[in-house]
Amino acid sequence: MFGLFKKKTEKEKLLEQYKKLQEEAYRLSHTDRTASDAKTAEAAELLKKIDAME
Repeated sequence: MFGLFKKKTEKEKLLEQYKKLQEEAYRLSHTDRTASDAKTAEAAELLKKIDAME
């Protein structure tokens, strides 16, 4: 309850976005391989950005 009003850091926001992209890429991999590859590439670029922050 004490973390209720805690704001997320930029890194936490990017990690959450990365996780969503990976999940979407997984769902797309069952139906559309090219779209899945595009999402995976987008997630990889986001991961590079996260690594650069550290």
